Amino acid sequence: MEEPIIRVENLSHRYSIQWAIRDISFEITGNGIYGLLGSNGAGKSTTMNIICGVLKQTQGDVWIKGINLRENPVEAKKHLGFLPQKPPLHSDLTVEEYLIHCANMRLMPGKEIPGAVRDVMVRCGISHFAKRLIRNLSGGYQQRLGIAQAIIHNPDFVVLDEPTNGLDPNQIVEIRHLIKEIAEERTIILSTHILSEVQATCDYIRMIEEGQLVFAGTVDDFDNYIVPDTLVVSLINTPAAEELKAIEGVLGVEELGGKNYRVRFDDATGVTERIVETSVAKGWRLSGIQVEKNSMDSIFAVLSKK
Repeated sequence: MEEPIIRVENLSHRYSIQWAIRDISFEITGNGIYGLLGSNGAGKSTTMNIICGVLKQTQGDVWIKGINLRENPVEAKKHLGFLPQKPPLHSDLTVEEYLIHCANMRLMPGKEIPGAVRDVMVRCGISHFAKRLIRNLSGGYQQRLGIAQAIIHNPDFVVLDEPTNGLDPNQIVEIRHLIKEIAEERTIILSTHILSEVQATCDYIRMIEEGQLVFAGTVDDFDNYIVPDTLVVSLINTPAAEELKAIEGVLGVEELGGKNYRVRFDDATGVTERIVETSVAKGWRLSGIQVEKNSMDSIFAVLSKK
């Protein structure tokens, strides 16, 4: 059986007398982008900092590529890249100087460093700024440089904390594209509180609330966590709302305007068939009917209160 890229087992951490996280366990076995979600104070940052070796846990263990992070941190971190929310940049260095410095800190062999620096600058689109002081880079290019330092040693696993924070819309699109390219070759955990960021970028979700893991699955699993209970129905010859409400299984009807209705139901399949049959019988001329998905915000709210 293939060794997981990361394995977290019974992870717990306590600040003074209060537990921030309790008995969190999960595995990540393949490449892709994993969104790490959680409300403020839920334990998301604590979990991320322990996984990155920034914080020593009270209980439990983390393995990166089969190496125990607590017992052998240097070897484990060779497989790990980390971009904090505020990139750890040195403004008085040039882009090239900084990346050489980062490669040395990662204990890369000296003969490999020049090639690694060139490759990562090309990958992150910053080669033309190699000799520019970091303080003179725009926010978007500083973020690209932050990602470059996280992957210069070609890690298997990368953690990005709020990687699009403070960027303009065009820069956000560019950084998302770069993250997706990087994820083709490695595993990424993207920590964010912005649900639209998860929807646009991630393949999988891990959600922590009140110090415990409350969800682990794909983005589609998350979208369908709450069983939908409404339909949007479009009718050319619009009936009175009471006529729709009279159909068996319909619990409520809301007029949305423009010949559209929101229908709340108790049995999707049966109600759909009965609406179609009634529309044909009464000449309502049905032009569209579809189950209405719950928003990520509403699902997040439900999981937060679980």
